Amino acid sequence: MKIYTKTGDKGTTSLIGGTRVAKSHLRIEAYGTVDELNSYIGLVRDQEVNRNRLDVLKEVQDRLFTIGSLLATDPGKSKMKTPDLHEEDIALLEHEIDSMSEEVPPLRAFILPGGHPSVSFCHVARCVCRRAERLAISLQEISEVEELVIKYLNRLSDYLFALCRKMTQELGAEEVTWKPRM
Repeated sequence: MKIYTKTGDKGTTSLIGGTRVAKSHLRIEAYGTVDELNSYIGLVRDQEVNRNRLDVLKEVQDRLFTIGSLLATDPGKSKMKTPDLHEEDIALLEHEIDSMSEEVPPLRAFILPGGHPSVSFCHVARCVCRRAERLAISLQEISEVEELVIKYLNRLSDYLFALCRKMTQELGAEEVTWKPRM
């Protein structure tokens, strides 16, 4: 099978189910952003500080492929079976958030992203996750989007924030709090 099909040369693509839409369609933007997020999670996973979290981060990447396939499916038009999300997927993130949060100082102010390149990669992933969540919500306003997709993306951004804080601690980096100028 060739990588290129030439079917998108005029700016359209097919959803799962066969419907062709513009590549600028909100559904394409949503699952494209999930794909971008998945790439950033891969970058975060590749950071040495995360070697003990590889299984969780691979699980996250797997769930993001699931979300991408759900978003790429034309609601009501596909007879193909797609992977699904479960509440347990969200519970895993919540468990990890709680574990990491117990090990870092209590949060008392906003934190400026940065402190170490590994942490910065994770902050970028967190921001892309928030964008993916916003796009999924926008799509939900005009079309069907499974509720667990939005819930998972919301919790994943929280997980990534907790991970940033934990990585900062493990790397011995400085966590810089925002001090608003008044």
